[in-house]
Amino acid sequence: MNTKTVHSVINAGKSYQYVDNGEPMRGGMKDVYFSPDKSYVVAFYRDDQDFSSRERLRKIVTEYYNSFFNREGGHYYKDLYCWPTDMVELDKKVGLIVPCYNQNFFFKKGYASNDLIKGKEKEGKWFASPKFRNKQFALRLDEAELGNWLSYFQIGVNIARGVKRLHAAGLAHSDLSYKNVLVDPVSKSAAIIDIDGLVVPGLFPPDVIGTADFIAPEVLATKHLDVKDPNRKLPNRLTDLHALAVMLYMYLLYRHPLKGGKVHDLDTEKDDLLSMGEKALFIEHPQDTSNRPKPNQLNPKELPWADVNKMPYTIVGPYLKELFDQAFITGLHQPNNRPPAEMWEQALLKTTDLMQPCSNAACEQKWYVFDNTISPKCPFCGTPHKGTLPVLDLYYEFKPTVWKPENHRLMVYHNQYLFQWHANRNIIRNERLTPEQKVPVGYFTFHQGKWVLVNQKLNSLKDLTEDKEIPIGTMVELTDGKKLLLSREEGGRVVIITMANK
Repeated sequence: MNTKTVHSVINAGKSYQYVDNGEPMRGGMKDVYFSPDKSYVVAFYRDDQDFSSRERLRKIVTEYYNSFFNREGGHYYKDLYCWPTDMVELDKKVGLIVPCYNQNFFFKKGYASNDLIKGKEKEGKWFASPKFRNKQFALRLDEAELGNWLSYFQIGVNIARGVKRLHAAGLAHSDLSYKNVLVDPVSKSAAIIDIDGLVVPGLFPPDVIGTADFIAPEVLATKHLDVKDPNRKLPNRLTDLHALAVMLYMYLLYRHPLKGGKVHDLDTEKDDLLSMGEKALFIEHPQDTSNRPKPNQLNPKELPWADVNKMPYTIVGPYLKELFDQAFITGLHQPNNRPPAEMWEQALLKTTDLMQPCSNAACEQKWYVFDNTISPKCPFCGTPHKGTLPVLDLYYEFKPTVWKPENHRLMVYHNQYLFQWHANRNIIRNERLTPEQKVPVGYFTFHQGKWVLVNQKLNSLKDLTEDKEIPIGTMVELTDGKKLLLSREEGGRVVIITMANK
């Protein structure tokens, strides 16, 4: 084992070891070597880094590192980013010290039929394509790697939070794509990588324009202009928001939102540039259907997902449909209209409150979003919901004695939990929740032929319909039209129950 030592240019006297067997892992811009214990890598840039690039890297490993991780709540982000921790130099080659990815971001099994990708990194691209989950495809991923549909909503929440935090710090990723986000559907986690390309507006310009499929239309439409041309659009916070929307659409629907059936030019390269740039059009645009995928041109390995008639984007529920409209209709060519990362985070979380487990044990997706009909069924396998289904609509006190709907509802299923963020609108479900706030305050169960809510921790739960307190340790039956006060504290909510599928 040929072990070499390299010295930090930030922390005097600090050094790192790496193993050089003459064959580094080659990334787009860097040669990468493992440390002897494989806890970190040393990644050397192949090209010389000018003063501005070195300054950017120095800031990323010092100032920005401290502001992200060495303050309250920093621990949450340690798992969410693969953030460089130090800068080194050897023979005028600049390098970064980067922690190795968590073990859950490497395939344990990989393909169902062989172990060709066992031990490889779980780049998001493996989970954004329908063919890798198609049972007719020889190189499909093993079921143990795929998670279920709900997993991808939780992965989306993590990615949205990662982008939200970067943007709050005035930074843009500049190359957000499924190549630079690792995902693990099993642990429902994600990690944003390639942090060294961060864009600081007005200070450090982007190195690249992004990864194909995720580059914003305005960047592609102006890429022929000189970099110094004021009309040239370069990666920034708003282009990150386009990439985020594309990624979320692909993780939930396993197809690209702009790659449809419309041909703009017979030259494939020009056609691609137009269809993703200047002439970009949402494949599910409700008024302009010219870019809808043509059923006779679809790859059988990508069905039913590639067929927007069979799997319309409305299956993701009302909150996400609205944001996809905003991202791919109003904001596609008007970057300022794109939904910010926090809106995606909250819409994904509210959608998980609409989820129902599918009663068909053989259903590949296992979960679906309640479709607001009287007799709901799973859109993936067609299994109808059996039995009654309580739907809880959340209301807040607009002013004394005036309660307004929150545009937020909670679907009930056997052993579903109720949390503080449901009971009180002043408790926001985000990465800053305390461990105590993550403890359920009640749960729903189907007991002796009736749906009930068991009160575990709510001090002021009251059945307003019966004018009756529901003490901790007791339960209340859920019936059509019943009103429950979840909390008397400021921000406390009332729920009104509707029984669907009666």
